[in-house]
Amino acid sequence: MFKILRRLYDWVLHWAKTPYGTMALFLLSLSEASFFPIPPDVLLIALALGSRKQSYKFALICSIASIIGAIGGYCIGNYLWWAGDGYNEIALFFFNHVPGFSESVFLDIKKQYDYYGFIITFTAGFTPIPFKVFTISAGAFNISFPLFLLASSISRSARFFLVSFLIVKYGEQVEGFINRYFNLLTIAFAILLIGSYILLKFIIGN
Repeated sequence: MFKILRRLYDWVLHWAKTPYGTMALFLLSLSEASFFPIPPDVLLIALALGSRKQSYKFALICSIASIIGAIGGYCIGNYLWWAGDGYNEIALFFFNHVPGFSESVFLDIKKQYDYYGFIITFTAGFTPIPFKVFTISAGAFNISFPLFLLASSISRSARFFLVSFLIVKYGEQVEGFINRYFNLLTIAFAILLIGSYILLKFIIGN
């Protein structure tokens, strides 16, 4: 499995050296939100380093495509996941063949949604946890679509624009730093965002 993922990683990265890098970025961001295992940050960083002036353009492309992909993932879960009281063939295919997606992970996400509600999507948009697990699960568990869309839009856009900001400000010297510490950066940013949301909700409620 590792060798397959490594080949996919290298395949994704090679698009940065072709004239089709922008189109590949859009398609990668779109598919990663529903089934593809490699996150778009890999290609986003490579393209932004190659043209720092277009970094925010690349982040916007990533964001739009990822949000569309999130809607697609939600629809898969909402319309194609269940067959009566059990899973249908689509669900079984994801459990058996899509990396990072298993029944145990799916059921664990259900517990998270039961406890935290749609707010867990904020964290999902930032962290290295496969985003497709959350988009499909949100649809399968009938999470409010408007709230899901809001959370996905904010978290995914903030994630990609954070990457582009770091590239614009620090250039190539930050590439190694992003690759090494990006997960920690995004988790910290997600905690700040969720903390702000909870504080705002507390203030409004009082």
